[in-house]
Amino acid sequence: MTSTSQLATYPSLQDKVTLITGGASGIGASLVEHFCRQQARVSYIDINEEAAATLNHQLTQAGLPTPTFYKVDLRDISALEAAIQAIHQVDGPIRALINNAGWDERRAVGDVTPDFWDMSQEINLRPHFFAAQAVAEKMADAGGGSIVNLSSNSWMLGVPGMPAYVAAKAGIVGLTKALARELGPKKIRVNALLPGWVMTQRQIEKWLTPEAKTQLLAEQCLKETIQPEDVAQLALFLASDDSRMITAQSYVLDGGRT
Repeated sequence: MTSTSQLATYPSLQDKVTLITGGASGIGASLVEHFCRQQARVSYIDINEEAAATLNHQLTQAGLPTPTFYKVDLRDISALEAAIQAIHQVDGPIRALINNAGWDERRAVGDVTPDFWDMSQEINLRPHFFAAQAVAEKMADAGGGSIVNLSSNSWMLGVPGMPAYVAAKAGIVGLTKALARELGPKKIRVNALLPGWVMTQRQIEKWLTPEAKTQLLAEQCLKETIQPEDVAQLALFLASDDSRMITAQSYVLDGGRT
């Protein structure tokens, strides 16, 4: 859990109905925590029930509001839409959507199959659009809101070994521009957030080595690793009314690596 002394306060987020996809672990769990600390009305979607139960227990132990968890496989768009409809019925219009969910499994060019490619797009790109589509009408009727799409700096760097993931993350930036243009007249802002290598538990366990960390810090202007809370704190600003005239933008958060 993050120390509250590190957090800015955004009064416009209090009681704001917020949906976070992929919220049970990693960056998503930090997003859930940070929006709960702002007293937003948080719901989150994930496929991992065990991780969600652990997160909700930790939040309760910290004295924070308990968010609502919906178990959804984001490849199932009908299930995603049903969860969003349930949130609308229980809490009212979603005013902040954080499209965070992602799957960064790595496979080199020669090893990518059509099924692997499709799965990567089905998790990393397709739900960003359909979640935005599902919230847009009620968000507009309620006076507008903010959509934050999690992309990655990997497409800017051309990171090898993960072409399907990199393609999806580049697509998110294009999608963000298109949504911002179309939804702007309805007072819906759409921005992309492009983190660098964030030190989630998954990244530490699967890919971080002393050599990789040394190379990473050598390439960054700032010689510290990026933490999930660094991403969450920027997302708070982009979801809040403090950023009311910011849309169609891409914010790179990578310590100056790109």
